[in-house]
Amino acid sequence: MTKGKRLSPDYIFEASWEVCNKVGGIYTVLSTRAHTLRNTFKDKIIFIGPDLKQENVNSDFIESTSLLKAWKEHALKNENLKIRAGRWNVPGKPIVILIDFKPYFEIKNTIYSRMWEKFGVESLQAYGDYDEACMFAYASGLAIESFYKFYKLENEKVIAHFNEWMLGMGALYVKDKLPQVGTVFTTHATSIGRSIAGNNKPLYGCFEGYHGDQMALELNMEAKHSIEKQTALQVDCFTTVSKITAKECEQLLDKKPDIVTPNGFEDNFVPKGRNYNIKREKARKILLEVSRQLTGNSSGNNALMVAIGGRYEYKNKGIDVFIEAVNRFRWSNPDKKQVLAFILVPGWNKGPRPDLQSRLAAKNNPDTPLETPYFTHELAEPQNDKICQYLRYLDFTNQQKEPVKLIFVPSYLTGDDGIFNLPYYDLLIGMDMTIFPSYYEPWGYTPLESIAFGIPTVTTNLAGFGLWAKDESQVEDLSGGVEVIERTEDNYFEVADRIKDAMALYLHLDKIQQDKIGKAAKNLSGKASWTHFIKYYFEAYHIALKNASKRKGKSTTK
Repeated sequence: MTKGKRLSPDYIFEASWEVCNKVGGIYTVLSTRAHTLRNTFKDKIIFIGPDLKQENVNSDFIESTSLLKAWKEHALKNENLKIRAGRWNVPGKPIVILIDFKPYFEIKNTIYSRMWEKFGVESLQAYGDYDEACMFAYASGLAIESFYKFYKLENEKVIAHFNEWMLGMGALYVKDKLPQVGTVFTTHATSIGRSIAGNNKPLYGCFEGYHGDQMALELNMEAKHSIEKQTALQVDCFTTVSKITAKECEQLLDKKPDIVTPNGFEDNFVPKGRNYNIKREKARKILLEVSRQLTGNSSGNNALMVAIGGRYEYKNKGIDVFIEAVNRFRWSNPDKKQVLAFILVPGWNKGPRPDLQSRLAAKNNPDTPLETPYFTHELAEPQNDKICQYLRYLDFTNQQKEPVKLIFVPSYLTGDDGIFNLPYYDLLIGMDMTIFPSYYEPWGYTPLESIAFGIPTVTTNLAGFGLWAKDESQVEDLSGGVEVIERTEDNYFEVADRIKDAMALYLHLDKIQQDKIGKAAKNLSGKASWTHFIKYYFEAYHIALKNASKRKGKSTTK
């Protein structure tokens, strides 16, 4: 960390595709960090997001016609920038501007040519979401430039922070046009690393043999890799979220991050005191009821409830290992202990099962299971769904005589899914354990969220959070609240056995011992709050401002 006087910004602009656009974990990073940053920088921290819902209501965005009115009118009249300003509807309510980036598609080839000439960014092989992301990134750069000049910030210390390859062109544009502004670029996972893992290639066993440029060519990822790599090389401060991803960056992007900025969070979503107990009881009641109506068999309230959640990345998130572990417990359960295992992972579904809805509405006591009693929502193509395929292969039928049942919930849990009608957190609170045996996980918010609720979790050393928890607690088993299992390229079944053993251990603990583990989990989560982690961002800002100051006085590029 910095010795001596730290440079602190007067203004911060932070751009991401997930500002006011909840599509993944980066939304959680930014929306929870916003509160802490605003406490320090007030209204001089400004988030920038894509304007995707001009004609529809965006509950994340509280628009204000008066906020930044003069600048918005100037930008529209003189630069044809279509901007809406308001507040992000998250704790702290920071200023946010949403940009209509669609007009720039008409000049995308000109933009790409300039990026090639100035920075060597290769866009010829672009496809998919590349154009959309880059046009938003370019528009973000224009907006920062416009704001900077309109409000005459030449004598202010300014940071422009961009997240993921999708915003790379924004960072490069700002460096080109406003060299006195400190640029920060955060990659939350390298595009090549994720692609290697997602294509079932051995990421870790062959790690030192991979070359980023070569793999980009092989995996048809040249454009995304190029913008990510060149941005990492060009910005004033390059950051990533964990030690494991830092190694990935150094190997695949040829750039060691200047600093690791781990993902913190705020626990204001966790109910306190009596409200916690009420919500937990409600969650367990509905989890038991859905299981009963689906399988035709009641599980006792003392049944062990375990879950995995997150995106549907079958291998990367360790969903396959979770199923295997539950299956192994099923066949090594001499005491016939009852277990309800839930896969809370949104899949391609057609809506809630009408037959299950009917049973839930009737509140009868069925004595027979529904057909295929292991998923709660109708899948569009169950025969091609990897989770269903594996459940069928393992003969997971959830019959009444089986004490261990596994239920797949292939729906976004936003409170209106038609079966549970509770958001994810309000179901998570009912669990006894969570399991996230990740193969590829740069950080891992889901286990962190779990321990924030005092629910112990199992994860692996291939998750950034797992490495942090291991270092922080100095305890590798469940007694510290987080059990971190060593996962390699080849020990799939060993990991499944370790998870099975953790489940068995927890089941045989008494209530006092279980509560002690829950308290350890909760205490560990407190060490990951933004109160502790924000210092790494302050250091990143210092590094960026220090490097930008070396260019101060140079004229902008014409």
